[in-house]
Amino acid sequence: MSNYEEGSIIEGKVTGIKPFGAFVAIDEKKQGLVHISEVAHGYVKDIADVLTVGDEVKVKVMSVDESSGKISLSIRATQEAPARPQSKPRPTGGAGVGRKPQAPQQKQQGFNTLEDKLKEWLKQSNEIQADLNKRAKK
Repeated sequence: MSNYEEGSIIEGKVTGIKPFGAFVAIDEKKQGLVHISEVAHGYVKDIADVLTVGDEVKVKVMSVDESSGKISLSIRATQEAPARPQSKPRPTGGAGVGRKPQAPQQKQQGFNTLEDKLKEWLKQSNEIQADLNKRAKK
């Protein structure tokens, strides 16, 4: 039925654009679909920003379903992937960009129930209040 093999790269013409992809005519009788995820390297929000009807494109045949006659195509597979920029080393510990400085913790604690924390807070509050009262009497 189809004389197109998976993996072959051919020229085509964009005949239609839908939100999910573009239809590409690969000859007078056959057309295939380039899914939006196969249009370009990177995220494509709106396919109309990348392709227009009538564009000549190079496509790779990804799959051919003989029973339904559907041909899955990819433009991205015909393009070299862009070089990834080297990431900057991230700072470890302390306050980094956009982070609030953290107060040093007295001790690392495991899971405490709210009741345990409340007792601890009340104890701290009472100690602070007692210290304030001592200072006020002087």
